[in-house]
Amino acid sequence: MSLSGFVRFRCTPLIVVVWAALQASSAHGQQRGGTPQTDKVQPVNSGANPYRVIRNWAQAPEGREWGGSNGVAIDRDGRSVWATDRCSPGTTPGCLGTKANPVHKFDESGKEIKSFGGAMFVWPHGIHVDRDGNVWVTDARAPSPDDLNRFPGERDKGSVVVKFSPEGKVLMTLGKPGVRANPPEGLTDPTDVVTDPGNGDVYVAESHTDVTAPNLVGRISVFDKSGKFLRTIGKAGTGPGEFRTPHALEFDSRGRLIVADRHNHRIQILSKEGKFLAAYDQFGRISGLAIDGNDMIYTADSESTERVHPGWLKGIRIGSLKDGKVTMFIPPHKTDAPDGAMGEGIAIDAAGNLYTAEATLRGVTKYVKN
Repeated sequence: MSLSGFVRFRCTPLIVVVWAALQASSAHGQQRGGTPQTDKVQPVNSGANPYRVIRNWAQAPEGREWGGSNGVAIDRDGRSVWATDRCSPGTTPGCLGTKANPVHKFDESGKEIKSFGGAMFVWPHGIHVDRDGNVWVTDARAPSPDDLNRFPGERDKGSVVVKFSPEGKVLMTLGKPGVRANPPEGLTDPTDVVTDPGNGDVYVAESHTDVTAPNLVGRISVFDKSGKFLRTIGKAGTGPGEFRTPHALEFDSRGRLIVADRHNHRIQILSKEGKFLAAYDQFGRISGLAIDGNDMIYTADSESTERVHPGWLKGIRIGSLKDGKVTMFIPPHKTDAPDGAMGEGIAIDAAGNLYTAEATLRGVTKYVKN
């Protein structure tokens, strides 16, 4: 409701204060992004679309409603699909105060095979399946003071990365649950995780915090396969090798680290050691990315609006890592919102089908390649 709508009822000072606070909170989540370079790029909102959409492909987990979903990944078998959800329909409280399982595995038909992770997470986010079939999940929040007032027993959760066996056994935890910190003492609201297919090193993207914060964290923390902290790549900023909300990570066939630098509206390509190699800025405001064996890149833009990225639509943009040109575009879902809706996480199976994890509409969407 607009302020004028409030005025028609009763514009008391208290109402004005509450309205202003809500507007400020919304603005923090919708700060205009980009860099001087990406602001020069003409919007890319068209291209071939060889996909058929299947909304609500995955069954409701455990017979309950989906929470907002951010992460999706393909099992080592190339067919089964893993996804995370936040246990509750809204942005908050996520999985606080519930024993619902937020980590799910589905077969090729979308039927749930298994789920686990209940009572362990605050805000499950990215998910990754490593070369051995183990499942890594990031928890992108720690409980706030308000959360702890509502759920006083949930202090020691959040802001970690958890490694599970395929059966759901906890094998490793990176970070200190409930604590935002710098590694090796802790992590800060990690968004995604990926492992080096060669040596098993673990790369963790941080953070999911407010980009207007004076102490903004924007980095990738690297650990060896045993969990020993090795180094940090990058820092918060808009320059080469700097990040504002690094939201997704993948390796390409050449062993280069591909980063969805969401608030800077670009993809960055780095060496494993963190050396900046290139940046592509034609893929929009990227929340999720996937890469196939031919180094085609599939990106999910779930946030572009006139406020944060003028002229650009939400959607899936597909192109080649060889030249950074977008050749295909899948438009957003039809919703009441003028710019539609699109999933955050994205994955591609062995047959070339795509899957997106839906943060707004919730659930998992499948895109069948025609």
